[in-house]
Amino acid sequence: MNFILHLGLGSFHRAHQAVYIQQLRQLGDLRWAIAGGNLRPDMAETIAALQAQGGRYTLETVTPQGERSYTRIESIQRVIPYQDDLAPLIATGADPATRIISFTVTEAGYYLDANNQLDWATFPDLRADLEAVKLGLAGHTIYGGLVSILRARMKASAGSVTLMNCDNLRHNGERSRGGLLQFIDALGDTTLKAWVEANTSSPNAMVDRITPRPTPDVAERVKAATGWDDRAAIMGESFIQWVIEENFIAGRPEWEKVGVEMVDSVQAHEEAKIRLLNATHSCIAWAGTLAGYLYIHEGTHDAAIRKMAYDYVTDDTIPVLLPCPINLERYRDVVLDRFGNPAIQDTNQRVAMDAFSKIPGMIAPTIRDQLARGGSFNSVAMLPALFLAYLQRWHAGQIPYTYQDQAMDPAVAHAICDAADPVVAYAADTTLWGEMAGHPQLVEALRKAFARVQAFVAERAGA
Repeated sequence: MNFILHLGLGSFHRAHQAVYIQQLRQLGDLRWAIAGGNLRPDMAETIAALQAQGGRYTLETVTPQGERSYTRIESIQRVIPYQDDLAPLIATGADPATRIISFTVTEAGYYLDANNQLDWATFPDLRADLEAVKLGLAGHTIYGGLVSILRARMKASAGSVTLMNCDNLRHNGERSRGGLLQFIDALGDTTLKAWVEANTSSPNAMVDRITPRPTPDVAERVKAATGWDDRAAIMGESFIQWVIEENFIAGRPEWEKVGVEMVDSVQAHEEAKIRLLNATHSCIAWAGTLAGYLYIHEGTHDAAIRKMAYDYVTDDTIPVLLPCPINLERYRDVVLDRFGNPAIQDTNQRVAMDAFSKIPGMIAPTIRDQLARGGSFNSVAMLPALFLAYLQRWHAGQIPYTYQDQAMDPAVAHAICDAADPVVAYAADTTLWGEMAGHPQLVEALRKAFARVQAFVAERAGA
């Protein structure tokens, strides 16, 4: 049997990649299975539940019409317990039967700046990981973890392996590969670098399925529907999509038999996903939080918030993506329908996180494109303006939940809010804007958009 070693056994992996392998197994193709574990000691209860259940769990899916269905997933054949030295994870990665190493660590977990360089200055955990690996200890960032695994694989002469990124990162295969090679350069391990360049491939991919953090009522519905007291049950929307470039160095499952799109280039799909779906999702989460909503669907059904999202896509984003093989207007409408699904109960808290990596990755490119073509970007400017208003509430301790942002320096964020002119300070932040930081047109557009956002907030406060 061939294995995919997956790093990051979170809900998204279990509602997405694991489902496709399950579908192949249901067709009778038992040649591939998943072994999974984590690089860090998180999700301990979920990992323990999966171990106790032999890797099995139930996926609840919900259509926009509220129809629920239940599927037993059994494709994770090996649940790897966490150890600080990552010994079981490394041993699995060094096994010749492992042909693919896949990972979901969130966008901020790649530590890349606007020029796709590792941002050593901003991230102390990245620097600490480098020093640990230099001492021969296991790494716990994606790069340190992969180095630990790939060194063992090289030493064992276990053969080539594909490194498959499953995160919402533009050109995710290329960029994570670049970060890995930079990490290896910083180690000074020329032997490993040569081996990685010759014996690994890194296909770009686009993944899509809304998967909220499971709440206790998911397990209750699963038990009522199936009779099984499943301690690792998850839920997601019925929509699912995966587009992968055909760039596998050591074989792959026949994913095309279960609806995966295998393509020469994923670029058009990833641009549509990142700009029309991911950025719109953040727009609704920030605006929804400002309006006092808890869930994404509530903001989606708010006419003013829906118009912000719709105008962002229609006025500024679709024009810079044309020509495109995808019907972008239809894609926009499908996305908004999906976000409006009340059965998903996806929280603003989950979607609002990591803005300091999402703005440069998902929103700034549209502003940059419009600047280059001399176009207006008043509609897209609403999204970062919403986050500035959100950030000011965070600064004042008025966000009703914990805001998580791996790429944000809290001192810098507080300084923006304390500045005499927060809009100017915000527009000058290079983490968010790169070479556009301080651009007069950016400042002007953000100022106008921020005034509109403040009017929106004031209207809701007076309602």
